Amino acid sequence: MSEITSPLPREVADAYVDELIALDPVTGTYLGVPESSSRLPDLSPAGQEAIARLTRDTLTRLAEAERRPGAERDVERRCARLLRERLTAQLAVHEAEEGLRAVGNLGMPVHNVREVFTVTPTGTDDDWAAIGRRLRAVPAALAGYRESLELGLERKLYAAPRPTAAFVAQLTEWADTDGSGRGWFEEFAAAGPESLRAELDEAARTATAAVVELRDFMRDVYAPAVEGAPQTVGRERYARWSRYFNGTDLDLDEAYAYGWAEYHRLLAEMRREAEKVLPGAASPWAALAHLDEHGKHIEGVDEVRDWLQGLMDQAIDALDGTHFELADRVRKVESRIAPAGSAAAPYYTPPSEDFSRPGRTWLPTMGLNRFPVYDLVSTWYHEGVPGHHLQLAQWVHVAENLSRYQATVGIVSANAEGWALYAERLMDELGFLTDAEQRLGYLDAQMMRAVRVIVDIGMHLELEIPGDSPFHPGERWTPELAEEFFNAHSSRSEDFVESELTRYLTIPGQAIGYKLGERAWLLGREKARERHGDAFDLKSWHMAALSQGSLGLDDLVDELSQL
Repeated sequence: MSEITSPLPREVADAYVDELIALDPVTGTYLGVPESSSRLPDLSPAGQEAIARLTRDTLTRLAEAERRPGAERDVERRCARLLRERLTAQLAVHEAEEGLRAVGNLGMPVHNVREVFTVTPTGTDDDWAAIGRRLRAVPAALAGYRESLELGLERKLYAAPRPTAAFVAQLTEWADTDGSGRGWFEEFAAAGPESLRAELDEAARTATAAVVELRDFMRDVYAPAVEGAPQTVGRERYARWSRYFNGTDLDLDEAYAYGWAEYHRLLAEMRREAEKVLPGAASPWAALAHLDEHGKHIEGVDEVRDWLQGLMDQAIDALDGTHFELADRVRKVESRIAPAGSAAAPYYTPPSEDFSRPGRTWLPTMGLNRFPVYDLVSTWYHEGVPGHHLQLAQWVHVAENLSRYQATVGIVSANAEGWALYAERLMDELGFLTDAEQRLGYLDAQMMRAVRVIVDIGMHLELEIPGDSPFHPGERWTPELAEEFFNAHSSRSEDFVESELTRYLTIPGQAIGYKLGERAWLLGREKARERHGDAFDLKSWHMAALSQGSLGLDDLVDELSQL
């Protein structure tokens, strides 16, 4: 009789992914699992609890796996380290019943329901038949989401009013994208084959009707119920969310002070660079406003998509073989225009596990047709190459050496966003940003991330503005002051800033991970350089760092230092 042995941590992690996909077909679609294409998750309280049960069971199995011989090997140890940290953080969020007030302008369950259609396969009639079934599943998914919010209202667990209002506006746009009476789902389904036209149109109308029904509930029931609720979350909730997004228990007061230190450093550098762009400019943002009108720019939506594609292709050609060693399938990345009704910030979606769907960057145009170059170059180094794409596609490429979990769903936001911000800085270090316009744009993007640390922590914890601040010294942060401060220190439009502040109220603790994550990557690199001395090789370090999968920030510094 053969001996039955318990699994090692990587096997536990991969079993978790398999079971998660069964409960969450959105995750399955992002991983490229065909069977997921026709389904949507249960967003009700019961559906949330089912995932929590899986999380608890997996933690129990992990504890057993860590006692097995072989669990001490680096590949197993790193995986166990990540899995325990991630599942513990997720469970803390669930047990605080945060899923009963998940309302905002991005990253919420209903956003996932819509956005998954943009990565669902559409190449064959069978693909479109699955999409038709997924469209038919939208009403049940939104009904489950509404059930969760209704329970939240019953338990006096309220979302903030401002994200609620923004979500109502988004639902209104999704229900009628251009005033013609056709919703987003109908516009999406219009690209399907004529052989399925009747079914797709009817299924899309059903999905749109569900959006309208949810919009009416949010507008007429939910928004009045949460009117007057706090806009910010306070220290206890913020610490929980910060752990979720950063993978560590941060010293929030130290992080706030670091944000201010970076603000002062960057402001001095921006002033020097602005003088090259517009001598005598009243401020760096006056110089950036000058570039909005008189700087280099791209005209046209199709044109900017193609230009961004060229920028990424050029970066790959320049970096591959010199500072990275890229597999052929990692070299492919696509530039796309984000669907109408998205939040203002650009974003990236990773490749499917078999790379049949490549990594993609997405630009929300916000109705614009003219795009200044200074605002795009470092952003696409962040979203595309060498930023999100090189990291997340490399994880998928080396998944067999990691685990499926480490390469996909185990992502720590601050690890990924920190790498992407590090990638912007790397391109500056390597001399890719010698043009004064582009370098001022890069510094503006860096300043935005420092401002995020200040205002996200500051307003949620209602901290005092330091006495050496040029802005309202001695006062305590509010969302209104945060928006004013952001507008005064950003080249972005007021609409963008408004969307950003709503984002911080929606997902507290996420926005600080860019700058704090970058700090972790830089510290890990510096420690590795000290360890190796003259033998330190940046290309080798980059590839080793990008091939170890995700980790929380403290664990990340520790592991990077050893490479």
